[in-house]
Amino acid sequence: MTEDHHASLHDDASRVLRSWTGPTPEQERLRARYVRHLEAHDDGVFRACVPDHLTASTVVLSHDGARVLLTLHHKAKRWFQLGGHLETGDATLAGAAEREAREESGIPGLVLDPVPVHLDEHVVPFCRPGTGDAARPVHHLDVRFVAVAAPDAEAVISAESLDLRWWDVGALPNPELAEPVGLAARSVRRAGRSAT
Repeated sequence: MTEDHHASLHDDASRVLRSWTGPTPEQERLRARYVRHLEAHDDGVFRACVPDHLTASTVVLSHDGARVLLTLHHKAKRWFQLGGHLETGDATLAGAAEREAREESGIPGLVLDPVPVHLDEHVVPFCRPGTGDAARPVHHLDVRFVAVAAPDAEAVISAESLDLRWWDVGALPNPELAEPVGLAARSVRRAGRSAT
């Protein structure tokens, strides 16, 4: 990875988060926290930046916005949206979210909105490989996007998931997803977006 490429991903994430307006006071608080994090850490978009780093995820909706594709996470054993860490080959934050969604769903041609829909900070255990250090908390500063799948989209389970399943947006298996999935579904309906 060149320094220019590293800087361009960091710059893109900073630009996206500075220009976005959170839909609630709590989302605005998180947005400001993410911006401060990036101002303080040139490597703040990568997992090597501990204890905090950005991640990117995607709420994948059916073409009509009625269902959401969730993954049963192999470590957490809970249903979540698709997503993960940014990688050195990613050029943009939205591109990282789209890559993760495509890799984890097996669905080509997802139509991703490059404007974030939701932010979420969550704590995960972390142990630096090869050190034997006990797990310590790391904060994932997740930036969530929304993508729409084609009507005939068929999901394929990847090595990162125990299961993949379409859920009705009004009957989610994980109550923590109600806010981001609701925001994503409303944004798709407002824009009249469809993958058809």
